Amino acid sequence: MRSEPPAERALPDTDATLIARSVKQPRVFGRVFDRHWPAIHAFCTSRAGAVGEDLAAEAFRIAFDERRRFDSAYGDARPWLFGIATNLLRRHFRTAERGRRAEAATAVADVDHLADDALGRIEAERLAPELAAALASIPAADRDALLLVAWAGLSYEQVAVAMDVPVGTVRSRLNRARTRVRAHLIKEEAR
Repeated sequence: MRSEPPAERALPDTDATLIARSVKQPRVFGRVFDRHWPAIHAFCTSRAGAVGEDLAAEAFRIAFDERRRFDSAYGDARPWLFGIATNLLRRHFRTAERGRRAEAATAVADVDHLADDALGRIEAERLAPELAAALASIPAADRDALLLVAWAGLSYEQVAVAMDVPVGTVRSRLNRARTRVRAHLIKEEAR
């Protein structure tokens, strides 16, 4: 019976270790993909519908291409992967909104909306009306932090890594987002 070389057996099977090994052995990255695809896929498709599958796949392609840049101080690749996915989702929604604006400009006078406000309207089409309206009222960065905690199940520290901001900023964003959602839902109940 052959066993792995001692150096291979000694390495823990963390995401950081797998990503580091995948630099020389690209197929090893498949194990990172297998571990995290379900969560990244669910996160992307829940926010963008069917196109979310392509966005999730793109997130892993980018992660694979950028694997040398992964900070091995973080053993878990989830925050990194969710950060990539969040950026892709934001870009997708902005591009979709730009297309809508271009169409509207040829038909009628264009109303000047900010791209981040548009993200809320596009996501609102995919969610329950009350929650969607509440989410649409939240600035994009606050909404992304909230969704990374609520849908992706990331900790505040992991959201900070994913969004490349301090943990205190994550706490502030979540507090603002929760306050706005709560206020909006209370207002809707009163109607």
